[in-house]
Amino acid sequence: MKQIITLFIFLFVFAGCDSDESETTDLAFSLVLQGDHFNGDYGNKKQNLVIKDQTTWSNLISKMNPFPDTNYYFPDDVIDFEKYQVIAVFDQIRNYGGYSIDITKITENNNRILVTVGQLKPGGINPVITQPYHIVKIPKSNKKVVFQQNE
Repeated sequence: MKQIITLFIFLFVFAGCDSDESETTDLAFSLVLQGDHFNGDYGNKKQNLVIKDQTTWSNLISKMNPFPDTNYYFPDDVIDFEKYQVIAVFDQIRNYGGYSIDITKITENNNRILVTVGQLKPGGINPVITQPYHIVKIPKSNKKVVFQQNE
């Protein structure tokens, strides 16, 4: 009887463990660029991007940079994509300044990377059209990246 109870306890303990989610650790990230800007394109939508190659990164830079012959916005425009991948979040287009979009935390477990996104600055009264963004780099990974909005 003791063996049966021990067996049930053993099965219950291991059945209750979710190995995919149990080992979550904070993932260090480095700021590439954060701010707000508007390039005149009202078609820019709110989006979350995972960039894993230089071509996609260069296309994003050229789309955002109003001064193509300079590194005005992107002092770190060459990223070693053998070691890093880029996480970029773009807020909706805002009619007033003072808003932000912020990557507040990045964690990983065995199967995925979770990027928590919030809005630390709620906006102001200055009537200027902007689109807040936050761009960071993290170590290269083949794990699925999931974005979570923190209200």
